[in-house]
Amino acid sequence: MTQNTSYWLRQTFTAVTAVIFISGCSSLPSMSDTSTASSSQGTETLQFDQLYGEGKFNARGVGPTRWLANGSGYTVLETAENGGQDLVRYHPETQQRTVLVEADNLRPSATEEPLNVADYSWSEDGKKLLIFTNTKRSWRTHTLGDYWVYNLSTKRLQKLGGKAEPSTLQFAKFDPQATRVAYVMKNNIYVEDLNSKKITQLTKDGDETIVNGTFDWVNEEEFFLRDGFRWSPDGRSIAYWQLDTEGTPLFTMINNTDSLYPTLKQFPYPKVGETNAAMRIGVMPANGGDTTWMKVPGDPRQNYLVRMQWAGNSSQLLIQQLTRSQAVNKAYLANARSGAVRELLQEVTESWAEYVDDLQFIDGGKSFTWLSERSGFRHIYVVQRDTGRLSTITRGNWDVIEVLQINEDDGWVYFIASPETPLERYLFRASLDGSGKLERLTPDQPGTHSYQLSADAKYAVHTYSDVDNMPVVDMISLPDHRRIRVIKDNQNAQDAFDQLKRGMFEFFQVEAQDGLKLDGFLMKPADFDASKKYPIVFYVYGEPWGQTVANSWGGERFLFHTYLTQQGYIVASVDNRGTRSPRGFEWRRSIYKNLGDITVRDQHDALQAMLKRWDFIDGDRVGIWGHSGGGSQTLNALFRYPEAYHVGMALAPVPDLTLYDTIYQERYSGLLPESADRYRETSAITHAANLQGDLLLVHGTGDDNVHFQGSERLVNELIKHGKQFDYFAYPNRTHGISEGKGTTQHLRTMMVEFLKENLPVSAP
Repeated sequence: MTQNTSYWLRQTFTAVTAVIFISGCSSLPSMSDTSTASSSQGTETLQFDQLYGEGKFNARGVGPTRWLANGSGYTVLETAENGGQDLVRYHPETQQRTVLVEADNLRPSATEEPLNVADYSWSEDGKKLLIFTNTKRSWRTHTLGDYWVYNLSTKRLQKLGGKAEPSTLQFAKFDPQATRVAYVMKNNIYVEDLNSKKITQLTKDGDETIVNGTFDWVNEEEFFLRDGFRWSPDGRSIAYWQLDTEGTPLFTMINNTDSLYPTLKQFPYPKVGETNAAMRIGVMPANGGDTTWMKVPGDPRQNYLVRMQWAGNSSQLLIQQLTRSQAVNKAYLANARSGAVRELLQEVTESWAEYVDDLQFIDGGKSFTWLSERSGFRHIYVVQRDTGRLSTITRGNWDVIEVLQINEDDGWVYFIASPETPLERYLFRASLDGSGKLERLTPDQPGTHSYQLSADAKYAVHTYSDVDNMPVVDMISLPDHRRIRVIKDNQNAQDAFDQLKRGMFEFFQVEAQDGLKLDGFLMKPADFDASKKYPIVFYVYGEPWGQTVANSWGGERFLFHTYLTQQGYIVASVDNRGTRSPRGFEWRRSIYKNLGDITVRDQHDALQAMLKRWDFIDGDRVGIWGHSGGGSQTLNALFRYPEAYHVGMALAPVPDLTLYDTIYQERYSGLLPESADRYRETSAITHAANLQGDLLLVHGTGDDNVHFQGSERLVNELIKHGKQFDYFAYPNRTHGISEGKGTTQHLRTMMVEFLKENLPVSAP
């Protein structure tokens, strides 16, 4: 779930791996029924010490990459000879290398080490650098830290925040003129003049419950709302969110290990049906003064203000508001001076509507781009600012996956899509004039492609991978997609992977009981013999925020599965309906109020179809595992189909859906009390009495996302019904169960030993 999902996404959708899991569609062309993706002639056995200790197979990225606004190139961080990081510019065409900022220039004093740069941003003119360092977590991401400004002309390094405590600043950014920087500190917004060093506190009511310029746990996690303020284009005003968390129940976590006596951590966390924080948006002068609050209609605790931006000028805001059920998304134009609002358009569904991230004002602010699923597929539109009338830019029975850039000067919008097979991703561009002109820019190279485009869209940092090849990062020119330079090839890790003993990897399709086609992959042992019977282990996620079947590099999980095949297991995964795949509106919304029900029915249907197709799968030795939402689906498979699944490993699951947060769970399962019956039916804990197979339940006690509380409730339910199972709690580990030396290797080792004991490779 985003619980599980947003963790899952952050672990999978990274610039390093460019892994994008997407699935196939019955209404679209797809890969052949049993397309063989890869095989290997390697001879080496994978060792966990190499995988988790030595990092021998780690595919690495190039760090934060930034295009300069003036088109002179892109910048990356590179390790300096004497320690620290140099900030280096490469010319996009010639690839001439220029060190713009030496590591030695980033020493706070002559006796101190250079700053360890976690992230950075450039002023519009490229003459000043804003550096983020000394970071720590706020909720689940590292948004707290220290900020420094480096002036390339004077070579002066300046720390922001005055005498602020270390690692207490958030979201610092230059004003349009790069003479001031605004930031959040302890739930208040400040502006600091770079010349005079004068700090002006703009908001003064921030405290434990009033949050200015940033967000609470649930909005950060589920709407990806973190940075909560925006400079106006003229630099005279700042628009910002304010949250009031008073009344939101506090969740308490206990830490038993880090001190002599247990310590408690409390934070506002609204579970299903509970009180949300009140949200409002205001505009205030950047030099200090009163806030004008936008008069967006509706109860601020029963609606979400999910997106806000300046509306192509410095006098209006464009605000998107979702109802609490999330069935309706409304777009408003708000007057920054008076607070008056005018509704422009609505997206209305019977399930949930999507908010729009990729929105840009064009035509001198007279219109803006929009994404909508109103045609049945996600497409790009242009909305007239005065009337709200929409005109179509892209069309067809396929989805726009992500808008990368809108280049009004050239008349193109650049986006990611995959009309022919939802298992892959490619770069396209479409004409902004509505003529329907569409061009695919990615060459015929099956796999997953991602791009960071230059401002003029003439160049891009391009990352490519497939199931057999780790990510390769290169510089290309556009629109011809000509390779200029390989930036990162991960060749050493690729060579190590190529030496591993591996069997055949196949993509396939099977039908659910209603005829809907489901995509899957199958990994066979290296010494596979079709005349033998093999145990099979399914990996499942199955929720609306991710897919598991894609032609892309699978990272650590894929290597773990490779290890299982070397032990003699078949490994498979199937994407059930409802996964976040470019297969249209109906595919994604089909699981509304049916998470854990129809999702696992599809998994069971796929298993039955595979048993009929392939005699080498032993139907008496079937295992399944998953993490987070996949842990929930694993429990549902074991409890709902006990005769079909014999072994399950559920990591950080949500056994009772009412224990998860409002935004995620109400979006997919409905509101209480009217949906109470569906919550009960779709929660795995309701069916725990049916357990027959062997269950391994694993959870981190420090999980602030999917709370340990849920697994504890499941333990009690299983005990009540006399069910034996294996149970392991990792002290103070969060949702990823990864903190602490040796944790990941310990977890995977435990999983392998559990499989070998309860799902033996040799048939009884």
